[in-house]
Amino acid sequence: MPPYPVPPYPVPEPDRLTRFVVRLYERSPRWAVPLAALGCVAAGIGYALLSDPTRSAPDAAPTCLLKLTTGLDCPGCGGTRALWYVLHADLPAAARHHFLFVFALPFLAYLFVAWAGRQAFGWRLPELRISSRMIGVFLAAWLAFSVLRNLPWAPFTSLYV
Repeated sequence: MPPYPVPPYPVPEPDRLTRFVVRLYERSPRWAVPLAALGCVAAGIGYALLSDPTRSAPDAAPTCLLKLTTGLDCPGCGGTRALWYVLHADLPAAARHHFLFVFALPFLAYLFVAWAGRQAFGWRLPELRISSRMIGVFLAAWLAFSVLRNLPWAPFTSLYV
């Protein structure tokens, strides 16, 4: 009997695509993943800048599937408009469209810079310690915000975008 546990099933041989992706990952420079992530962030910022989500016709159909089918604002509703206003340095308008996005943005930016700097250049920036409890509190606040912004009476109507 071997000194290690034998799996109850045979381990399948990886297919060609899996082998290709693993080989590509092993051969890629360490800065490639942060650069790809930065490219995705840049694409999102570019989309927000080019589409100008603040200038839609009053009678235009919503692009969000949840809003289109139910009329309710989804948890991320207003996020693209908030990003557009942040990029144009109008923080009050950005917070009006999605307060929690504006609140979380500096934390997310720092976490990205710390991660990308460590991956690409070996930087050791001070670690932002966010406990599971804090993440749970933020997600609960986001859920509460998502529910409250859909209530049809004051003062919650001020959260409607």
